[in-house]
This record gives sequence, structure tokens and C-alpha cells, in this order.
Amino acid sequence: MAEVEFFDVKSKAKFKTGDFRVEEKKGRFFAVAKSPSGKHECWRVLSKDKAAQLKKK
Repeated sequence: MAEVEFFDVKSKAKFKTGDFRVEEKKGRFFAVAKSPSGKHECWRVLSKDKAAQLKKK
């Protein structure tokens, strides 16, 4: 999978990962990844086009 950049709000740090999943909630698309600094998840909003592109890979 392609790498996507996330921002961890709890640790206030950016990180890139290729280990994420794409979810849809109420018509919006999100990339969800585990935080490298804890047990929580980090969510990033994706456009419809970007979500479709990442789901194919």
C-alpha cells in the first residue's frame, strides 16, 4: 500500500505509514492507522477519489 502521512494528536507528531485501512462513515472516507507512540488510532480524512485509489492497491 502507498504511504500516507498522519498526525498523532496525543503525541503532537507526524508520521508516515503504509499499514492503514480505509473506512467510510456517513459518506466520508478516512484512513485509519495505529499510532506508533501508543495504543490509540489516528484518523485522516480522504477525498472520495483518493479513497478509491488507495482501496484498489
